Amino acid sequence: MDKQILYQYIDACELVKETEEEIERLQRRRRETVTDKVRMSDYDFPFGEISCTIHGVPYDALDHDALDRKERILEQRKAAAEAIKLQVEEWLVTVPPRMQRIIRYKVFEGMTWGQVAFRMGRKNTENGLKKEFE
Repeated sequence: MDKQILYQYIDACELVKETEEEIERLQRRRRETVTDKVRMSDYDFPFGEISCTIHGVPYDALDHDALDRKERILEQRKAAAEAIKLQVEEWLVTVPPRMQRIIRYKVFEGMTWGQVAFRMGRKNTENGLKKEFE
């Protein structure tokens, strides 16, 4: 597997989180209602001042279709990112456990080769792990 896809995995994970937040924001906007109080004159004589409460949604009915389209696009983006995540995770299962640890420390956690060697323990060196990774 190409090493670039490992780095795309990190971006895919972040993209899934961000997309889920955007979808939640859209759904919250759809559920949102606005309330306002207005003063007006009474319909019957003596035309005194009355107070009335108005409830409604803060967007136009045409906006509802745009929100649906945007939510569908976000769902497609999330599905594509999930596919990349799944592809990497399936591949990672086939790799030996030692290499899984190296990949997790170096690629996913962003450690330097020295930190990876220290974390791996057992007389591992930076250059040895680097060669093994390549």
